[in-house]
Amino acid sequence: MTAEGMVTLEVLSGTRARVGELQVPAAVVGAAPRPHLLHAQVLSQLANRRAGTAATKTRGFVSGGGKKPWKQKGTGNARAGSSRSPLWDGGGTIFGPQPRDYGYRLPKSARRAALSSAVSVRHAEGKLIVVDAVTLPEPKTKAMVAWLKGLGVDGGALIVIADAADDKVARSARNIPGVKALPVMGLNVYDVLGHPTLIVTRDAMEGIVRRLGGAA
Repeated sequence: MTAEGMVTLEVLSGTRARVGELQVPAAVVGAAPRPHLLHAQVLSQLANRRAGTAATKTRGFVSGGGKKPWKQKGTGNARAGSSRSPLWDGGGTIFGPQPRDYGYRLPKSARRAALSSAVSVRHAEGKLIVVDAVTLPEPKTKAMVAWLKGLGVDGGALIVIADAADDKVARSARNIPGVKALPVMGLNVYDVLGHPTLIVTRDAMEGIVRRLGGAA
């Protein structure tokens, strides 16, 4: 780390040879771990993924029951207005679940801080790899497997590319267990923490710095 609050990251080739270096703000890759923010952001992402489609039928949605079962008085039975009352077998459900949206978002500053903390955790573990580019001869799974092997990555990895329109990397990685490719704007805390290795292209790292506020 320099006196100006920057961190120097090695830029590697696909064969793990050093081809350059990149200066990144320390607040992006050297932030102090903030477990409470990481936990809160993961919960938020999981909540946003919930379908919220569970539903039960209240008495108004249960078919039948339009006629009063018996007259109000004189039968000796309790008063009843519908056979679809929740008190009856086959009746509606009281206070059952209804479709709802479970999603919520943390404040923007908290989301940025959580993402910086997640990236910093991988950097502190030595699991943040910056590559010059992801160069594949063809968009094939075997090509991605060979590229990861040349980089010395064995196991799960999250690959971050700069351009979402470049789907060659995503298509090559989608059939490899534990490997996922995302554009810069898709980078999130859940996936960073869910993959032991974080591989970022040079252009993508510059995009992450811009996304987190330049000197965030």
